[in-house]
Amino acid sequence: MKIYTKTGDEGTTGLFGGTRVAKNNLRIESYGTVDELNAYIGMIKDQEISTEIKQSLLKIQYDLFTLGAMLATAPNKKTLKNGTERLNIPKINDTSILFLENEIDQMETTLPQMTHFILPGGHTTVSFCHIARCVCRRAERLTVALHEEENVNHTILIYLNRLSDYLFVLARKLSKDLSVLEIKWIPEKF
Repeated sequence: MKIYTKTGDEGTTGLFGGTRVAKNNLRIESYGTVDELNAYIGMIKDQEISTEIKQSLLKIQYDLFTLGAMLATAPNKKTLKNGTERLNIPKINDTSILFLENEIDQMETTLPQMTHFILPGGHTTVSFCHIARCVCRRAERLTVALHEEENVNHTILIYLNRLSDYLFVLARKLSKDLSVLEIKWIPEKF
């Protein structure tokens, strides 16, 4: 399989199932941003962090690739003419969301209660988490906009929302693990 196909040279790309759309189509923007998010999560995973967190991030990367495939499938092309499902892979589901919630709950048991908003930063690894969180929020906003135009599996919206929460809590956990002071946002300070 060649990496270049020349089929996108005129500014279109193919969705799973064959439908061609403009490369700036909202569906493409949605799963393209999920792909960007996946790359940032890979960068977090490459840092000096615990093996357990690396394993969780690897699972999330797999889930994001699946979620991207779900978004890359046009709603009218989800099944073949014989009625079988075109995208024959495990889907993002309630178990995927529960995994994130359990990870969040487990990390929060070790963290001090939040009393203020926290400014991103303090350590490169923590900053990567905050960047990934922001990209996740953008992916969520784009997917919500897509959902307003055409049906998107609701589990995708929930997953992206929960993942941004996970990335925020992960930033706090890594701040603690790396002995980084969390800087509270206190408006009167400056």
